[in-house]
Amino acid sequence: MPSPRVLVSDKLSEAAVKIFKDRGIEVDYKPDLGKDKDALLEAIPNYDGLAIRSATKVTPKIIAAATRLKVIGRAGIGVDNVDIPAASQRGIVVMNTPFGNAITTAEHALSMMMALARQIPEANASTHAGKWEKNRFMGVELYNKTLGVIGCGNIGSIVADRAIGLKMKVIAFDPFLSAERALSLGVEKVELDDIFKRSDFITLHTPLTEKTRNIVNAESLAKCRKGVRIINCARGGLVNEEALLEALKSKQVAGAALDVFEVEPATSHPFFGMENVVATPHLGASTNEAQENVALQVAEQMADFLISGAVTNALNMPSISADEAPRLRPFVELANKLGSFAGQLTDAAMTGVVIEYAGEVGDMNTRALTSAALAGVLQAQLGQVNMVSAPIAAKERGIKVDEVKQTQRGAYGTYIRLTVKTADMERSVAGTVFSDGKPHIIQIKGIDLESDFGRHMLYVTNQDRPGFIGGIGTLMGNAGINIASFHFGRLEPGGQAIGLVEVDAPVPKEVMDQVLKLPLVRQVKLLTF
Repeated sequence: MPSPRVLVSDKLSEAAVKIFKDRGIEVDYKPDLGKDKDALLEAIPNYDGLAIRSATKVTPKIIAAATRLKVIGRAGIGVDNVDIPAASQRGIVVMNTPFGNAITTAEHALSMMMALARQIPEANASTHAGKWEKNRFMGVELYNKTLGVIGCGNIGSIVADRAIGLKMKVIAFDPFLSAERALSLGVEKVELDDIFKRSDFITLHTPLTEKTRNIVNAESLAKCRKGVRIINCARGGLVNEEALLEALKSKQVAGAALDVFEVEPATSHPFFGMENVVATPHLGASTNEAQENVALQVAEQMADFLISGAVTNALNMPSISADEAPRLRPFVELANKLGSFAGQLTDAAMTGVVIEYAGEVGDMNTRALTSAALAGVLQAQLGQVNMVSAPIAAKERGIKVDEVKQTQRGAYGTYIRLTVKTADMERSVAGTVFSDGKPHIIQIKGIDLESDFGRHMLYVTNQDRPGFIGGIGTLMGNAGINIASFHFGRLEPGGQAIGLVEVDAPVPKEVMDQVLKLPLVRQVKLLTF
C-alpha cells in the first residue's frame, strides 16, 4: 500500500513538515501554491491530505477535483476559507487547531485597545515625520473604565482576566456564560443591551454566525455612550462597517481598532486614513509562538489520521478510534442531531444537559456520543464547535453535563434522550437508529413522534384541532414551498401537539410569520440539519 501523500500549500515550519516525514508520509511543501487557484486545482487530485493556513481557499471546485483527499488540516481556528459542507459531502475530514492561538489573539486585542486609547499609531507617524505635536494627541486612561466583552469563551475570558489586571470594570455578554463562571472570572454577566449602554470600550470575541452577524450595527451603536471605542479582533462581519463609519464620523464612536474586515484582504477601505481608526491586517494569531504551535498541532493531527484513522479537533466528524467507528458512527450522528435539534430551539442560557442512554447504546463509547451531542447543542450558538472543544466550551460556560444509562426498555430497545435545561424550562428530544442505519426522532417533549432528520424542517407547536395540517399545507403551497414529509404527534385528542414539516428549501420569515398566525399555533421555528 503506497504511503499517504500530503500537500502543504501555505507556510508551515520545517518542524511541522518533519513530523509528516518522520511518520512515513510523503509531503510536498509548496507554500505559495494556495495563492494560485488554478495550480492548486491541477495538483490536488494527487494528495490524501491538504495542510493550509488562511491563504488557501478550499472551494467546492477544489474539493470536487480532490478525488483521493481524505483530510484538510487548518493550522489555526478559523475555517472560513474551507467549504465544510462540500467537504463533508465528499467524506473529507476538516480539522483545525482551536486552542493554539488564544493567548496571542487576546494579547493583540488588548494591544489594539491600548493603541486606540492613546492614539499611538498616529502619534508615532507624526513623531517620525519630525513633528512634536504633544498637545494634539490627548488620550484616555483604561483605569476604572468599563470594558464590555461580547463573547466570553476561551479568548474573551483571557481578555477579561488581563483587563481586570489593568483595573478595568469588566462586563460580559455570552448566552452560555453561567453566573458561577462569571463570578470565577471576576466579570459581571449582563445582557447585550447593557454592553452597549454601559461600556467605555467594547471588544468582540464571538464566532461569526447568523445570530452574531452585524451584532454591532446602527441601532446598537445609537444605544452606546457617546465616545465609546470598538475593538474587533474576532471576525469580519460582526460589525456593520457602514454603520460604524457613520458613527465614527458623527463622533458617537470615538475610535475603532480593527484587525478583521468583512472582505479580506482589505487593500482599500473607507476606514483607511481616518485618524480615529487603528487597523491591522488580521494579525490576531501572528506571533512566532502561536504560528509554531498550530503548525505542529495540525501536522500531528493529520499524521495520526492518515496513519491510524484517529480523528482530533474535527469540525465535521467525531473523535472516534478506527476500531469502534463502524458500530458507533450512526449513533454519533444521532447524538449530534438530537443536540442540534435542542440547541436550535433554545435561546436562553443553558444551565444543564442530560443525556440518557438506554439499551445497547449505553455500552458504547458514550464519551464520544456525549461530545457529539454537546457539539450539536452548542453549534447553534457558537458556530465552529467540534467534539473536542464542545465539552470544554460547556464547562467554561458553567453548563452541567450528566450522563444516565438505562437498561433496555420500551418499544425501541435502545435510544438516546437529550434534555436541555435553562433557568425557566426543560426540553427533551429522543431518537434511535433504525435498521436503515439512519438516525430518527421518536419523541419530543414527551410526545411520541417518529420522523427522520430532513435538511430543512419546520418545528410547530399547537393545540390539536381540525384544519391545522391543511392550513400549513395551503400556506406552503401558496408560497411555492414543497413539503417533503409531515410528522405529527400529540399528548391526547385536542391537547398539546407538535408537528415536524420537512420542506425542500428554507422557509422565508414572512411565511413563518403567517404560520404563527394560524389558529392555535403557539410556536414555529425553522431547523436546519
